[in-house]
Amino acid sequence: MLTDSVQAAAPAGASRPGAMRSGADAGAAQADRVQADVEQMSDAGLVAATDTLGRLVRDAEALLARVAGEVARRSGVELGREGLAKRQGFATPTQLVAAATGGAVAGAARLVAVGRATASRVSLTGQRLPSKHPAVAEALTAGSISVDAAAAITAMLDRVALRADPVQAQAVEVILAGRAADLTFDRLLRVIREAEARLDQDGVELLEDQLRAERSLHIRQDGNGMVLLTARMDPETAAPVKTAIEAIVTGQIRARRATPDGELCAAPAVDDDRSIAQLQVDALAMIARHVLGCSGMPSAPAMAVIVRTDLDTLTTGLGHARIDGLDQPVSARTVRRLAAAAGLIPAVLGGQSLPLDLGRVARLFTWPQRLALGERDGGCASCGIDVAFTEAHHIRWWKQDAGPTNLDNGVLLCGPCHTRVHQDGWLIRVKDGQVWFIPPPHVDIEQKPRLGGKARFGLPKTDDTGSPPG
Repeated sequence: MLTDSVQAAAPAGASRPGAMRSGADAGAAQADRVQADVEQMSDAGLVAATDTLGRLVRDAEALLARVAGEVARRSGVELGREGLAKRQGFATPTQLVAAATGGAVAGAARLVAVGRATASRVSLTGQRLPSKHPAVAEALTAGSISVDAAAAITAMLDRVALRADPVQAQAVEVILAGRAADLTFDRLLRVIREAEARLDQDGVELLEDQLRAERSLHIRQDGNGMVLLTARMDPETAAPVKTAIEAIVTGQIRARRATPDGELCAAPAVDDDRSIAQLQVDALAMIARHVLGCSGMPSAPAMAVIVRTDLDTLTTGLGHARIDGLDQPVSARTVRRLAAAAGLIPAVLGGQSLPLDLGRVARLFTWPQRLALGERDGGCASCGIDVAFTEAHHIRWWKQDAGPTNLDNGVLLCGPCHTRVHQDGWLIRVKDGQVWFIPPPHVDIEQKPRLGGKARFGLPKTDDTGSPPG
C-alpha cells in the first residue's frame, strides 16, 4: 500500500527506479544552483533576502495558525466522533496539525492556541465579533510578529484575565504587540514577565512561592569523573549567587584588558584564555573556597544585589520590583526581606538621590552613576544584555572631545556593542532621558535614529516611546 501511494504521488515517468534517481539528481543540481546564487549575493542583497524570507515565514505561520484554529473549532469535544480530527483518524486537532506540518506536537499546539486566541468570534445571535486579542491578531495578520510571539503574549493575557483590569490589559496588549515587532523573542519574554507582574500584582507572590518550593540543587558524578551541578533557583535564591559570580568574572575580564595606567585596551593584557563558562565555574569554586576560610579571593567590582522598585511599592508593600540580571519580577514582600541582607542596594525611584553629574572633575563614572545609568538603560543600551556585562562609556570622549562625566554624556554598553559603535561610526544621543543610536550612512542612508535602552527593551508606562533627536 505504501509503495502504491508513493507511485501515485510521483510525477509522471518517475515511477521507475532510474527515473527516481534522475529526479533526485535534478533536485540536487537545483539545490547546488540555489546555493551558488546565495553565495554570489551582495551583503545588502543577502540582508534583503533574509528580511523577505522572514516575512514570508511569518505570513505562512499566521495563515497556518488561522487554519489550525479552525481545525480545532471543527474538532470540538462537543462534536464527539463527528469532529474533524477524529473523522480524519486523529485523537486531537493538535495531532492532525502536527502530522500536516511534520513538526513537533508542541509547535502544533502553539499554532492551535494562537489560531483560537486571534480568531474572530460569533455571538449567540450570529453577529460577528472581533478577536479576543485584536491587537495581536492585527499584528499577526500584518506579518509584523511571529506565532511564537503571539503565543507568548496571548497566553500571558489569558492567565491574568480574571484578575487584571480589562482597560489596562488592553493597553498592555497594544504595547506588547508593537514591541514584538522590534525585539528578539528572548527580550520580548522579559517584557511580558514585567507586563504580567504589572497586570497581576497579587500573582507575583503566588508565583514566587511556587518557584521557591521548586528550588533544588543536584550534585552527581558522571562516568568521566566530572562533577555535575544542576540547580533550579527562584529569583531571591539566585540573586546573590548570580551577582557574586558575575562580579568576579567581570573583574577578571577587565583585568585581561587593563593597561598599567588603568585604561582598557582592545587586545587582552593578561594571558588568560579561559572561556566565560570556565570563568564562571572557577568563580563559583573561588567563592566556596573563601567560605571555607581561604583569604586569597581577588578583589572584584562592588558586589551588590541591585533591586529596582518605586517608592510606593517599598512603603505600601503593593507592587513588584526587579533584580538586576534576573528577568522574573519579585514581590514587595521579597524586597523587604532582601533589604535586611548585607550587600543589598535598593534603587528606589522617586526617593532622595545622590549628586550624579561630575563634569570634568572625574574621568571614571562612579558607582551611583552606574546605578542611575542602569535604571535608564536597563543594561546594554544597544542590545539589552544584563547590566553586569556592561561598562559606562562617555558618549563624547573624555580626552578627544572633552566630554564630561555626566549622565547625559554616559551610556551603558557591552564590549561587542562598544566596539561596533566606534568601528562602524554610530552616533549616540540622549534626549529626555532616552538613548538614541544614529546609524552611519552605509547602514542607513537616511540615518534614521533608533531607540535604545530601557525605552526599547523594557515596558513603558504608556505607549509613548518619545521622539528622536533632531
